[in-house]
Amino acid sequence: MIPVEGHKNLFRDEKTGAIVNRDSSGYSQYMLQKRRNSIKQAELDEMRKEIDTLKSLLNELASKITS
Repeated sequence: MIPVEGHKNLFRDEKTGAIVNRDSSGYSQYMLQKRRNSIKQAELDEMRKEIDTLKSLLNELASKITS
């Protein structure tokens, strides 16, 4: 691995030429944030489903009242 000038955690793979980031703490932080965002998105999706269900039930109730 060849160090990339000006970047302490970046290295170039000699065989493939790919840039590799060896910052394990940064990667761990990234993965933690990604998991948190995934959980938040799942919660938001669930709330949307519940709101849609409530809207549907309210519309059904309103139509029965006005009939």
